[in-house]
Amino acid sequence: MGPTASGKTALACALAERFPLELISVDSALVYRGLDIGSAKPDAATLQRYPHRLIDIREPEQAYSAGDFRDDALREMTAIAASGRVPLLVGGTGLYFRALTRGFADLPTADAALRAQLQAELAQVGLQRLHARLQQQDPLAATRIRASDTQRVLRALEVMALTGRRLSELQQAPPPPRPPFRLLGLALVPQDRAPLHERIAQRFAQMLQDGLIDEVQRLRARPGLHADLPAMRAVGYRQVWQFLDGEFPRQQLLERGIFATRQLAKRQITMLRAELDSRWLDPERVDTPARAAQALQLFLD
Repeated sequence: MGPTASGKTALACALAERFPLELISVDSALVYRGLDIGSAKPDAATLQRYPHRLIDIREPEQAYSAGDFRDDALREMTAIAASGRVPLLVGGTGLYFRALTRGFADLPTADAALRAQLQAELAQVGLQRLHARLQQQDPLAATRIRASDTQRVLRALEVMALTGRRLSELQQAPPPPRPPFRLLGLALVPQDRAPLHERIAQRFAQMLQDGLIDEVQRLRARPGLHADLPAMRAVGYRQVWQFLDGEFPRQQLLERGIFATRQLAKRQITMLRAELDSRWLDPERVDTPARAAQALQLFLD
């Protein structure tokens, strides 16, 4: 685990050279096909040498929830373990890790027809009206869900329509049992964030040079894609989409993308503070790969 640009993929690949590991991606952007540059998706050579499961498994028009990830990850972990190897989950989407290790209440799966109806209503009346409806129907859920969080507002309304019960009520039910695996948590968290911030700035600038704007333009041309979909709300993609909509000039794009990515890293580190069972490693230390390998060897022994 770790914030964006902390070196998770490089460390995972290095560990895969030494141990019988198979990698599983834990990243809410990497699940989508066509989101390559802005998601910092490993390149084709890396994926050929170190295959990652759960990459490129959805079209960007499709929803993919933390519950979907839990089901998929457990399936892949079971298959890897059955082959005599060890699953190594690598990524920065803390919600996915929590879904896997702690579980969620048993909620209904998405309903395509109902979701299409809600999307049409969203386009007609706007998100604020839908959040106001949620406030009336489930005040507790509305206080927990930001009025700007399209995905969660729609999901709350969808769950109530499917079950006739409030989302907040269903979430109080006991979660499913934890996965039948022993887990070792390794978190790459820098003590000094300045080098991380510098890498974030350099990487976003490189993404723009590598054609991120063209990538988003190609995605925008897809008939079913719009700015409120989870894929297009990913950091970097959201800022480029806003630029292409004319919300700010080209010279502000780099600054806004860097700021949003640094804010994402801050949120990721905050979430990691709650992972008390994880061993923290500073990505800036030269002995971090060796310390990670030692921890993994002790775990496997």
